[in-house]
Amino acid sequence: MTEVRGFFTRFMAVLFTLTLAAAPVFAQTWPNKPVRMVVAFPPGTPGDVIARLIQPALQSAWGQAVVVENKPGAGGNLAAGEVAQAKDGHTLLVGPDTVLTINPHLYKKLSFDPRSSLQPVTYFASFNQMLVCNPGAGIASLEAFSRLPSTKLYASGGAGTPSHMTMELLLSTLGTRLTHVPYKGPGPAAQDVIAGHVDCGFIVSSVVLPYVQSGRLRAIAVSGKERSVVLTGVPTVAESGHPGFDATFFETLMAPAGLPAAVVDKIQHDVRLVLLAPSMKARLADMDLRVEASTPQQARQRSHEDSAKWEGVAQRTGLRLD
Repeated sequence: MTEVRGFFTRFMAVLFTLTLAAAPVFAQTWPNKPVRMVVAFPPGTPGDVIARLIQPALQSAWGQAVVVENKPGAGGNLAAGEVAQAKDGHTLLVGPDTVLTINPHLYKKLSFDPRSSLQPVTYFASFNQMLVCNPGAGIASLEAFSRLPSTKLYASGGAGTPSHMTMELLLSTLGTRLTHVPYKGPGPAAQDVIAGHVDCGFIVSSVVLPYVQSGRLRAIAVSGKERSVVLTGVPTVAESGHPGFDATFFETLMAPAGLPAAVVDKIQHDVRLVLLAPSMKARLADMDLRVEASTPQQARQRSHEDSAKWEGVAQRTGLRLD
């Protein structure tokens, strides 16, 4: 029996050594077939735009086709579930960090755990939600917004999305309530605010930016701790009387948890080079997106911190989506 145990121990040690040695080799040959980037939200959303902008440069760097596919639904869970179960080593997920920081607190019946079955590769860029109102609603400040009666409606890009959760965080901070109207993406939400069917919405800034610039929407406040790089005259919520308020989000590239660290580091390195090109940074800045190009470790740490924050919001508001 002792000899059997000794043989088994030596066998496992050799197997472990071979596995460690194989990871760098896999990284050197990766990718050896087309790469799928599954986008968790509809076309035109920040992650989709970024994926399509960097696609040509990544195809050139990797010598393989990079296929961008949209698979929206369930706050990003449909795409996340597909990527989490992918075993080909060439399927990646593009979506907001909320897949890791918010969804686990709202969806308790998922067939997978996003935090254990997915790993962040890099934060592409940070983005804010912008509180916008129909100009005819007569709301010109956060103070005026805070006086709206609870019967008033607000639009979001969907249940559990950054748009929805940011407004819930704000309403909790203000100590007030409004009635939520979810849409299938930020674009339709913005259109109904413009049409006056809903007075206001906290909607991703890159989508509402042109409407604010044209006067079809009025910008009230920005969700993050920094002002918009385009609409510099719009204050943050923190500057509007609520210090410490910060709802910054990150468009994130994620991979299945089993993808070797050497491959993850290679992907992050190559994506970082594309994102930091001056022309790319300028194009994203025009859409109010700040390039981050973070390391996997930085993204993992921030995701852990933000998860705790959004768990608190979900508990205070009693939000559950299944």
